[in-house]
Amino acid sequence: MPRPTSVVLYALAATLALTGCSRKAETEPPVATPTLTLSTERVPIGSPLKLTYRFDVAPTAKIDGDYWVFVHVLEPDGEALWVDDHVPQVPTSAWKPGQTIEYTRMKFVPNYPYVGPAIVRLGLYDPKTQNRLTLAGQDASHKEYQVAKLEIQPQSENIFLIFKEGWHPAEVAGNDPNVEWQWTKKSATISFRNPKRDGTIYLEYAARIDKFTPPQQVTLRMGDQVIDTFAATARDRTLLTVPVTAAQFGTGDVAELVIDVDRTFTPGESDTRELGIQIFHAFVDAR
Repeated sequence: MPRPTSVVLYALAATLALTGCSRKAETEPPVATPTLTLSTERVPIGSPLKLTYRFDVAPTAKIDGDYWVFVHVLEPDGEALWVDDHVPQVPTSAWKPGQTIEYTRMKFVPNYPYVGPAIVRLGLYDPKTQNRLTLAGQDASHKEYQVAKLEIQPQSENIFLIFKEGWHPAEVAGNDPNVEWQWTKKSATISFRNPKRDGTIYLEYAARIDKFTPPQQVTLRMGDQVIDTFAATARDRTLLTVPVTAAQFGTGDVAELVIDVDRTFTPGESDTRELGIQIFHAFVDAR
């Protein structure tokens, strides 16, 4: 058993080591200055939010390895609402001193039971070692930097969509309850209050590209007008944005979007459903 003086010396050595590490972390020069620009600072639950990330790389920066961007949206007291962790479009190992890295991502605000102010923090981390890089900015905690604020509004602020005929029941991912989708049949209809002004339809979809050669052809119609056609080539979730004029929405109080696919498939002998494409999000924006 070590003598009391030895215990004191061990404790002192550990304290000095921790202090040294802390000072080293504090004196690490920032590798970049992060900026986050939101398409709107007032966003209802369920609506799309465009996030533009920018990193101004420091003139003397050198980043060894590929780091992820972690993004945490929090209540003012620090309670987590959702995340947008991702790999930057340009790997951090390829960032050059003085370079500006900028790219945009779209995120649908998850259906979380909270409305009110929120803050956004981000940082750069190595998923293998959990090491975080020093950035220039307001360090909220452990190299997690506050970069934006927003106001989360009730879902009632959105145009309410009614999934009418042509839809299978909603399904939820087993590993993430925030990931939900519905399969279309050969033709599927969404009904909503006519905004009677120009707007945008957002559709986040995926397709079973392994089932079709050539890919399925999808037609979007409003009434008797075709507003868009596309080949369903996305195996992973892909967001489509379709501009719609007030005239295309029609003159009635209710408008209907029809999603037609030229071919469907049946999953197997025990699942005889007629499946078209997967829809993860549908949204009509006419703000």
